[in-house]
Parts: sequence; C-alpha cells; structure tokens
Amino acid sequence: MAATAESEARFRTGGMVPPASALPDVLPTDRLTVSAKPVPELRAELRRIASWRNAWTVASLWLVIVAGWWVVARWGHPIGFVALFVLMGPAFARLAILGHEAAHRLLFRNRTANDLVGRWLLDYPAFVPFDVYRRSHFAHHRDEFGPGEPDIPLYAGYPIPASSWRRKLLRDAFGSSGWKNLQPLLRTVTSRTARPIGLRIIGTQALIWAGSWALTGRWWMYPLFWLAPWMTVWRVLNRLRAVAEHGGMERSEDRRRTTHHIRQSWSARFWIVPYKTGWHLAHHVDMGVPWRNLPALHQELVSSGWVTEALTYPSYRTFWKACASGAGTSVPGD
Repeated sequence: MAATAESEARFRTGGMVPPASALPDVLPTDRLTVSAKPVPELRAELRRIASWRNAWTVASLWLVIVAGWWVVARWGHPIGFVALFVLMGPAFARLAILGHEAAHRLLFRNRTANDLVGRWLLDYPAFVPFDVYRRSHFAHHRDEFGPGEPDIPLYAGYPIPASSWRRKLLRDAFGSSGWKNLQPLLRTVTSRTARPIGLRIIGTQALIWAGSWALTGRWWMYPLFWLAPWMTVWRVLNRLRAVAEHGGMERSEDRRRTTHHIRQSWSARFWIVPYKTGWHLAHHVDMGVPWRNLPALHQELVSSGWVTEALTYPSYRTFWKACASGAGTSVPGD
C-alpha cells in the first residue's frame, strides 16, 4: 500500500489544467473539426513539407556550429570559451528539435533522406537513438498522460514547491541529470541487441571529436565544449522546455488539457524553443503539420475561439513561476 501511495503521489497529474471557463466549446467550424484538426482542404495546405528550405536549415545550423568553434579556437580568449560553452545549449536544442521533426517524418518529403539526416546529422550527434526515440515519442502522441506515456515522470506532480524546482534545475546544471542520461548509452556496448545503435552514436561522437580536434588543434575542445554542455546547459534548457509543454496537465481528448500554450518571444525562441516548436499545442492538435506551419495552425485555433487568452501564459517566466508555486513537500524521487 505504501508503494502504491508513493507512486500515485509521484505521478499526480492535472495540477495546472486551465479552468473550464478558459476552454469554450466552439468546435467544429467550417475550418476545424470537433477535435480541432484542420478540415481536409486546410490540412493539405498546412501539411506541405518545405524539403529544400529544411535542407538549408540543417546545413546552416552545422555551418554556424563549425564556424563558431573555429572562431573561438582562433581567438583563444576565455570570454570566447565561456560563450561557446553556454551557446552550445541552444545548439543542442536546435539539433533536438530538427531531430524531432525528422522523427515525425516532416523534415523531407523523401523518407530515406528524412531518416538519414535525422539519424546521422541531428540525433546521433545529440546522443539520441533516432529509432528508439521515434517509437517512444509516438507513444507520447497517441495518448498523452495515458498508461503508455513514456515521459510522465517529467510532466507529473506540477505545481511543485520552489525548493523542489531549484533542486531539479541544479541537478541539471551540475551534470547529475546528464550523467543519468549518458549511462544507458555507455551500457549499450554490453547488450547484444542495443549494441548496434549504441556504437553508431559512439562512433558519431568519435567523428565529432576527431573533426573538432582537426579544426581547432585542441583535443580538449570536444569534452569541454560538446560533451560538457550537453550534460549541463542542454539539460537545463530541455527541462525548461519540456515542462512548459506538458507540466501539470492530464489525460484528455481535449488537447488544451494535455498541452500548454505560452506566448512566444524572440528570447525564448533563441534559447529553448527554436524552429517554432513553442507553438506546441498546435503540434499536438495535428502532429502531421511541419514546424514552419505551426503558427498558421495556431492562428486558426485562435480565430475559431478555441484557444483563448485565459489559457495562454503571457511568458515562460510566468509559467515557470506558476509551476514552482506548489505547497507541501517534494514528490518521491525528487
């Protein structure tokens, strides 16, 4: 009984669901179905994939990363090294979001190209097993907060006490969460079934290490400015984004009860929600809409009256303050 009570406390959901007054029943309309998805004609328009533009997006991201490393190494100033360490956090955010797009098969119309780029240029460099992530992420989309929700430990329990929120972020910032995420990858080399995927990721990291050494002439650039930011800065940014997407929500067919909407700003888009991923409610309404078209879908939701000001957080700072406003003691495992 004690174990059951502990589990229920740990996975408490629904603490940050908008009130019923903020969720008007206005669907269907002539442009949206009862589930808020676009009608077929509009859906066909919104689901167009901009393959060539996305190819440039991926290429330009890697150009910026390589150029940044080269400039910092040539300059050799401590300020440059500090800036590179911090800015690799948003770089990993961009790799992860584009990898997420590839997992949804929305990066390129050609599926072979989509998966090839998704694996080798986006997810493996960011320590993500592409195919495993795809299966897990689709389970998340099939039934948010349902029995098969893989990310419920990340989303449940909110709002939490401010002290608990600080502890989570400090664990991220000092590498504890990063090490917890790195260990399963290292253990894959001892598993016959998981070894092929693990070796692909480890091999990709070895190539990045060799390439960065050749580019900068410094062997220590990789562990200090690739691995370390992934284990620290990126973990903080990833938690801030993930909790802002689903923290404290609950299982429901109404996506307004499973997914938050937060007003977007240029600073948030730079640091944590690049490539329009901050329009996350629209993404969960129709996961077949590519990232470039999510603001257009969101505007349809607003125009219909389905998304209201009452359920919209004015900023990420406001949201994080709300998610750290819980009373009582921390949840088990915190």
